[in-house]
Amino acid sequence: MIRYQYMDSPVEPLLLAADDDGLHLIEFHSPRHPMARLEKWVEGKNSILDMARAQLDEYFSGTRKQFDLPLAPQGTPFQTEVWHTLATIPYGETISYAQLAQRVGKPTAMRAVGAANGRNPLPIVLPCHRVIGADGSLTGFGGGLPTKQFLLELEGALPPANDLFAETAV
Repeated sequence: MIRYQYMDSPVEPLLLAADDDGLHLIEFHSPRHPMARLEKWVEGKNSILDMARAQLDEYFSGTRKQFDLPLAPQGTPFQTEVWHTLATIPYGETISYAQLAQRVGKPTAMRAVGAANGRNPLPIVLPCHRVIGADGSLTGFGGGLPTKQFLLELEGALPPANDLFAETAV
């Protein structure tokens, strides 16, 4: 049985879902690709949700750089390969979509890798926010570009002064 709960975070409320095998979902408030809720989902607690909440709180406070959670993302074999490769991107570093495609062993499949990256059901824990454009630009992110910028600034991968979304004073 999958249990779910909402968690407040500095970026927005997050929906967490897990069963006894692992964490299935971390979803932003307005996801680009929402995961279907099954009838058997039940609001409540379990030990994996408790661990996920605690580790996410530590991450947002700047004291956790790696997650240690049982994960159970659901996807195609190609998607899960991309998602597991995301976990190898070190905290505070970024790579391009081309570099991610190379790491997956499909250097010409940048679009497919980008699509799989965009369907990542466990953002933050499987750090899809660390994948950026080849020119260093922030590109699509399920939680929105301001959230991506916030996460990269939190990790020190982007200088705080680089506020791409601030309004210019006239």
